[in-house]
Amino acid sequence: MGMCVMPRRIVGVLIAVMALSACDSWLGENKPPPLPGKRISILAREKIAEPEISGPVGKIVLPPPEDNDDWPQAGGYSNHAMHHTVVADSLRQAWSSSIGDGSGKRRKLLAQPIMAEGKLFAVDSSSEVSAFDAGTGKRLWKVDITPKDTSDSYTSGGLAYEDGQVFVATGFAQVVALDARTGKIDWRQSVSGPMRGAPTVRGGRVFAVTVDNQTHALAAEDGSLLWTHSGISEVTGLLAGNSPAVDGNVVVVPYTSGELFALKVENGGVIWQDSLITIRRTENVGALMDIRGRPVIDRGRVYAIGNGDLMVCLDLRTGRRLWEKEIGGVQSPWIGGDYLFLITNNNEVVALEAKTGRINWVTQMQSWQKPKDKEGRILWSGPVLASDRLIVGSSDGKLVSLSPYSGDMLGWEEAPDGVSISPIVANGTLYFLTDDADLVAYR
Repeated sequence: MGMCVMPRRIVGVLIAVMALSACDSWLGENKPPPLPGKRISILAREKIAEPEISGPVGKIVLPPPEDNDDWPQAGGYSNHAMHHTVVADSLRQAWSSSIGDGSGKRRKLLAQPIMAEGKLFAVDSSSEVSAFDAGTGKRLWKVDITPKDTSDSYTSGGLAYEDGQVFVATGFAQVVALDARTGKIDWRQSVSGPMRGAPTVRGGRVFAVTVDNQTHALAAEDGSLLWTHSGISEVTGLLAGNSPAVDGNVVVVPYTSGELFALKVENGGVIWQDSLITIRRTENVGALMDIRGRPVIDRGRVYAIGNGDLMVCLDLRTGRRLWEKEIGGVQSPWIGGDYLFLITNNNEVVALEAKTGRINWVTQMQSWQKPKDKEGRILWSGPVLASDRLIVGSSDGKLVSLSPYSGDMLGWEEAPDGVSISPIVANGTLYFLTDDADLVAYR
């Protein structure tokens, strides 16, 4: 598999990923200056993100990369704030292993893999959970967690790890706890409905959100129900679900209704609530006010983005809006130091100041496999910040690295299949899951 570097960045209409030549590390190190011209989104949307600050005032400064041995739940830690992770300057494929069934017409892969105890854990589209040696990719165990009295298989929402247990939010309305060493089922707990997002675990409590917009807090030890909270029930929503963010004694819960609640960890009491609902969008998919990107809690602030073209920054303690932006997306924002990085509904990668929401730069990613005919829609996942690189994946099977300081493209790598789930980074290694259920490691 060749490693290629982007020789130039096309900013007038799109970034033509396939126009690349010159082989090197796909993370990219040397590049000529970008072409001049105004960035233009090729999608017919009402709002296009535009840079608001530039020059010395807009210069991005990031904290140095730090090692993280684990990635124990979707979004990394329970607050979904990973900041700046570490990978090598030059990445090569170390191994690839199949986790089972991939995405198809009836079922989709939804769950980000997680890593703990030197193992990677993943769940396929038929609710089979597997553990792999993180160093070699060897499968250590697998278990089908579908109930015996269920005749069909269901897509599960995702995984979380804490204190030797792996917790699975399932599509058959159960949270299942597994022994991380053996895969043995420790307990099952039925909840009010199926789950499409990963659970979040913190301090012996497991928080899971169902498709009918109910949050269930369970005891990690035995699965007993501690409390529930209900939002407005929605008839429709995006296929994938979401994960709550937990920091200290607060759990921030997103719902498909566009509601955002801050609840007390101990009893589910409401601290504050907000709504990411706008009235501008009229497209069928755009009309869904779903919050699918995981909220992020960092240094007393909450960052959340909704599909309905609204992003907000809130005070964690009071819920007061510190700023808002007419930007929509279904991917989780990434905070690195004092900056936010995200992918919009327009397939733009955007860098913002976390304290003010002001936009530093915007890079338009390719949106169609055949741009002239607007055929073969491309969707992007991520981003992940690792060793001064923003890494994003595409549904047509590319991993692309951008400069977090300028948005310039640095390089790209062909993946075995589409990458619709954001990659993860742990112990200096980049891991990603393809739509065809291949778990791939680069180090």
